[in-house]
Amino acid sequence: MNDTDVQAPKIEFPCERYPIKVIGEAGEGFTELIIEVMQRHAPDFDAGSLVIRDSRNGRFLSVQVLITATGVEQLQAIHVDLRATGRVHMVL
Repeated sequence: MNDTDVQAPKIEFPCERYPIKVIGEAGEGFTELIIEVMQRHAPDFDAGSLVIRDSRNGRFLSVQVLITATGVEQLQAIHVDLRATGRVHMVL
């Protein structure tokens, strides 16, 4: 490795207040769906920490959650479950 190689910062687990942003089409039950998936994978998830934003034209909804991330496997499982809903366009 040389000086020009850049590595992503390492995340130390457990990582409190780990932000996950979920973007999908706005519609009935979208936020509740996100909460359900988060509670399944992060039982200590606080739904009060949600930050919800509409897109400029109102077509999309951005939901940011904060969880205590316990490991890479947990984060991957959350991503897979969110995408499997068919309503999520992006997970950041």
